[in-house]
Amino acid sequence: MKRKLKRFLIFILISFGVLYLSKNDILSIKDLLFDGNKISLNEKDNLVNGNNINTNNYANTNDYLLLVNKNHGLSKNYKPENLTIPNIKFTNLVNNEEKHVSEVIIKPLENLVNEAKNEGIILLGNSGYRSYNSQKNLFNNRVKSQGLENAESYVAKPGFSEHQTGLCIDITNENEFLIQGTKEGDWLENNCHRFGFIIRYPLGKEDITGIEYEPWHIRYVGEEAAKYIYENKITLEEYLEK
Repeated sequence: MKRKLKRFLIFILISFGVLYLSKNDILSIKDLLFDGNKISLNEKDNLVNGNNINTNNYANTNDYLLLVNKNHGLSKNYKPENLTIPNIKFTNLVNNEEKHVSEVIIKPLENLVNEAKNEGIILLGNSGYRSYNSQKNLFNNRVKSQGLENAESYVAKPGFSEHQTGLCIDITNENEFLIQGTKEGDWLENNCHRFGFIIRYPLGKEDITGIEYEPWHIRYVGEEAAKYIYENKITLEEYLEK
């Protein structure tokens, strides 16, 4: 009788253990999505809880050297001041929000696009500022359509996207297909530093940036930093650590 009771108790304990695991340790697609109030995958601690930029000692002198990546985030309420639409051509599908960029990059961006045009290269704006909520929707849609692994490789999680800073913009060509090897992609890679921009996610540096190669994504860091980063073939992360 005692042996049967012991076996019964063990069975009950194991059953509760399995039930606990199933409720707490198994993630569904729904668990992986951001709901605006809950950050899953143990990344809530990486977000800034206030309204200020988490500079992490990297942007003490120039805000445009702010580092935003998978380990350095922004508050969900952060929005740069003086967002403005630059006088450049955008693709037809860009919404009004993403036509805006930080005022500090307006002139350099317009100069870059105009100089490219003078050299026979037509560049279009594709995606500038993106709010926390817009990034959340973009990330969640990517998870639903292509899975978490793909989403994490190509789309920053909300609060960890440079687009929220207003200091970057995705550039494309008239075919909306700007990659390495196209005349527009090659021109951008070899000339954007002249105007204070860098290719933020360069080829071969994915282990440092945490994002796959994006030849269309340019980030303003100022002419001095951009020149150094370009000439030494490094990333913003490496520049800030030097």
